Amino acid sequence: MNLPRAAGRIVIVGAGPVGLLLACELRRARVPVVVVERLAAPMTESRASQLTTLTAELLHERGFDALLAEAAHEPRTHFGGLGFELSAVDSAYGGHWKLPQYRTEAALGERAVELGATVLRAHELTEITERSDDVVCGIQGPDGRLPIRAEYVVGCDGAHSTVRRLAGFPVTATAATKELLRADLTGLRIRDRRFERLDGGFAVAATRDGVTRVMVHVFGAEVAERSGPPGFGEVVRAWERVTGEDISGATPVWLDAFDNAEGQADSYRRGRILLAGDAAHWHPPVGGQALNIGLQDAVDLGRKLAETLHGRAAPGLLDTYHDERHPVAARVLDHVAAQEQLMLGGPEIEPLRAVLSELIGLDQVRTHLTAMASNLDQRM
Repeated sequence: MNLPRAAGRIVIVGAGPVGLLLACELRRARVPVVVVERLAAPMTESRASQLTTLTAELLHERGFDALLAEAAHEPRTHFGGLGFELSAVDSAYGGHWKLPQYRTEAALGERAVELGATVLRAHELTEITERSDDVVCGIQGPDGRLPIRAEYVVGCDGAHSTVRRLAGFPVTATAATKELLRADLTGLRIRDRRFERLDGGFAVAATRDGVTRVMVHVFGAEVAERSGPPGFGEVVRAWERVTGEDISGATPVWLDAFDNAEGQADSYRRGRILLAGDAAHWHPPVGGQALNIGLQDAVDLGRKLAETLHGRAAPGLLDTYHDERHPVAARVLDHVAAQEQLMLGGPEIEPLRAVLSELIGLDQVRTHLTAMASNLDQRM
């Protein structure tokens, strides 16, 4: 088989923030890397816009201070929509840091290329063949089929991961029962709403730099079968039904729908194929945890892959990636599921919300929740 010049010791599928940070980590360790991405151009949507304290620390350590300087500091967070001030922590990056995902992705992408990673856009993984000493990836690109051989393949290709599917990773998952619509809008003047539970549903609105993000859930609404984002009219109708406000005069910048489906791969490694980020664990984007846990996966896996490839790894080091990162995501999944019930549950959830509101007033509880929300309970 004639291998392309792009062949590397590692193939990363997915050029989102997780895949790009992993590429940076591997190139810093002088490991040849090819990143395969089906999209022809980087995305320009805000999407996950929150970096936690631990993630900010990791980015600072890797020289991304210019990116962090763009971020807006947020000293508050919430648990299931119950807001509280984050406790003081032993870090220069205490609190949360608000930054559109496309900026994070752009900075990581620029650095990966500067470090020598090969990024193949408009290329899609179509098959994986694992052999005793390598993996052959069948890649479909603009010029036809492109086989690439690598020593390891890492799926960083999201909740509907092609790598996970082709490699046959077993998963434990729950189906969606509720859905939220969200949109970034310009030309809109409405008051901010912080996780409001109203008679007809749940609503959030926040304006920053002239862009208003709204999120809305209609109590009792069925989960729609979708092949793409919702129409703006659907968001307008849902928002008016829940809040009574007319937002039809705004201009949509980004439209999205997400549900409460969640799941996790039972193992993050199958031989020479590994998973990271949403490919390994997926859940509703509550508290911005998905992006942050994924970036932290990349840091952990990058070091272990590099040491393995350079022959410096202790026996079984690569297996510790699953052993250490799987429980972290499992705990996040539990917390996210609890928060989803607190935000979107019916009237029966109100007594529990009342009790938790009292508990969050206690210093010890806030300290515990701050460590979880900031990811400082898993400092590397």
